[in-house]
Amino acid sequence: MELRDWYWRRQGLDDSLAKESAAGILATSGWARSVGGVGPYLSLYARCGILPSVIDRAVAGLEVHELPAARGCTYVVPAAHFALALECARAAGDGEMATAMKLGVTVREVERLETAVCDALREGPLDPAAITERCGDRVRSLGEAGKKKGLNSTLPVALGRLQIAGVLRRVPANGRLDNQRYRYTLWNLPLPKRPAEDAFTDLARLYFGWTGPATLAEFQWFSGLGVKKAQAAVAPLGLQAFDAERWMLPGAPAAAKRDTKVVLLSSLDALFLLRRNVNDFIDPADLDVAREMLSGGLTDLSCHAIVRGGRLIGLWEYDPGKEEIAWMTFGKRDAAIIRAVEETAAMIRTELEDARSFSLDSPKSRQPRIDWLRRQTQ
Repeated sequence: MELRDWYWRRQGLDDSLAKESAAGILATSGWARSVGGVGPYLSLYARCGILPSVIDRAVAGLEVHELPAARGCTYVVPAAHFALALECARAAGDGEMATAMKLGVTVREVERLETAVCDALREGPLDPAAITERCGDRVRSLGEAGKKKGLNSTLPVALGRLQIAGVLRRVPANGRLDNQRYRYTLWNLPLPKRPAEDAFTDLARLYFGWTGPATLAEFQWFSGLGVKKAQAAVAPLGLQAFDAERWMLPGAPAAAKRDTKVVLLSSLDALFLLRRNVNDFIDPADLDVAREMLSGGLTDLSCHAIVRGGRLIGLWEYDPGKEEIAWMTFGKRDAAIIRAVEETAAMIRTELEDARSFSLDSPKSRQPRIDWLRRQTQ
């Protein structure tokens, strides 16, 4: 139980971040995983009630931004961490370049394309189709072989490399984070010239601040590092033992007293994703019911979550056809849970219209989960 209190407090779900900006919340509680869904919106709304329209303005003002980061995955990060996120992405390697080289693409060919892309963007932001048109034959189709590997042309390789180098950034075509249609614009973000090990020590310091007690294996998963590199990253921090497996920053504040606040979170909220161990948040009495909607052996959520004071108490999905939330709880429903559901549903209706987990999540693909949730309450 004490661990849940730690996680709840460090994640700012106890109202301690209620007056923070979007950037302040992300800096204090952790980067928000972005996969073209509503995760970043739900994460920020749960911590301080900030509305998606306000978050969109923060994105437009570059207070926060969606960037490649740890493991090469995209996160919404605060301005103070832009450079660090890209350092971590650079260290994750260039998988698309490696794939392209297997298809006969050379580094020199991609570098020439990168120059052409930058020249095309000097007149202003462009979407990939317009960039392709401007760059002409510098963009090469990779044919059927490329399609089979998810790489239709050389353009994504160049765009990815330029993003990680801080030379350009992508911006949502409609200004929203819950989509994956982008335009690209020149940026020129300066990146530190230092060993990757230093960047990962900075990431480790943030990580243990965001999460409180954590195992080295949990940090390894989040950072994408191997055992030795993870150990080297945390060595300068002087971590203190919390128990036989978990470590924490020296001088970290104690867990707060038990909180009964109820929030509706994304399935990819940092509360879960920093450790990728949903089992820590489930009471033993709830395991049998919860297991039906969990994947990966109690590591990932297949539905969005209802959480009270660090305990997973239910699951939910949004039904845009009925403009309501379908939900269930492992125990009895009470007024606090109902109020949290109604408030979140109202926010989604007025601000978002839907609550996709990821870009390809649709009402049709979500329907079996919605039906399952409703059957639990019959």
